[in-house]
Amino acid sequence: MGDMPHRLTLEERSKLTMTGVQEVVSFDDTAVVLHTALGTLVIQGRELSLKQLSLDGGQVAVEGTISSLVYEEPRQGGWMRRLFG
Repeated sequence: MGDMPHRLTLEERSKLTMTGVQEVVSFDDTAVVLHTALGTLVIQGRELSLKQLSLDGGQVAVEGTISSLVYEEPRQGGWMRRLFG
């Protein structure tokens, strides 16, 4: 699974499609956390939902109002600390 290419496509800030996703860590209507081939990705916004999920192919689509995409560096305390710290 680590050999999957990681690609993001954001359309009109409302539909994000991705490849190279290895795991959905968590999601709700304001944040989606994913492990990707290139690190942990935190997506924040409003009214977020997962519209497509094919972990066999590493493909995920998120719809809603997307406000940020942040890749976490492994040694900086993680997304929970940044989000709630």
